[in-house]
Order: sequence, then C-alpha cells, then structure tokens
Amino acid sequence: MSKDYIKDIAPDDYKKRGVYTPAKKIDMGNFYQIYVSGVQAPKDDSHKVVTDDIEEQTKLVFEDIKKILEQAGATLDDVIKAVIYITDMNDFDKISKIRGEYFKNSMPVSTLVEVNGMTRVGAKIEIEVTALVGK
Repeated sequence: MSKDYIKDIAPDDYKKRGVYTPAKKIDMGNFYQIYVSGVQAPKDDSHKVVTDDIEEQTKLVFEDIKKILEQAGATLDDVIKAVIYITDMNDFDKISKIRGEYFKNSMPVSTLVEVNGMTRVGAKIEIEVTALVGK
C-alpha cells in the first residue's frame, strides 16, 4: 500500500541521533497535519548540548521547531498541541515565559511534565508539537 499522503520532513542541516524523522506531514484532504518529533537543544559531535542555560536551550529548541515547521509549509501560529518535557520543574517559570513569546498567537493545548533525563547529555528540555495548516 502506497503512503504518498505522508511526507517526511527533515532539514538538511538537522543533526539527529538514531533512526527517526524530525517531522511527518500528512495530507488530510483540505489541510495538512504536521507532527514534529521531540526536539532538544542542538548538540556537538559528542551529543552534548551546546549550552547549559535553560532559557537558551528553550529558545534554541523553539528555533529548531520553527525551522522544521517552515520546511513543512507551516509556522508556530499553526501549532495546535505542544508537549514539553523538562528535567527540573523549578525551571517552569523561565520556560513558560519563553513559550508564551513563541506561542502568543496559536495558544496550543499543552502538556508539561518533569522527566529524569534526556537522550542528549546536558539537555534540560524537549518539545514536540502538532500543527494543522490549510492547503
């Protein structure tokens, strides 16, 4: 069975670890639904994130999500759901402020949970989103 209604979205310069697609764009008829995999702050060659600062990590994550969505023909304004994983609930206020700046127009439904760890050394946040965009 052909799955020509599903397109993989992967920016050329996107560094990933493992076998997965950064995003899937699904043709739903009158609109596209876009699922973006969990995004952590960029890493160096040893898989360690490039900064320890939670605010900087959060901004870098949102910028990568923005880039992935743009490649799929969408923007942060098209995001309808966000799931945020953090390693320290004490960072919630800092993350929430930045989240509000990036999602000021879409105001997606959200889940935020504290987790024990991330796949990248030093990562403190991971965000996955779902977006809807009309044709």
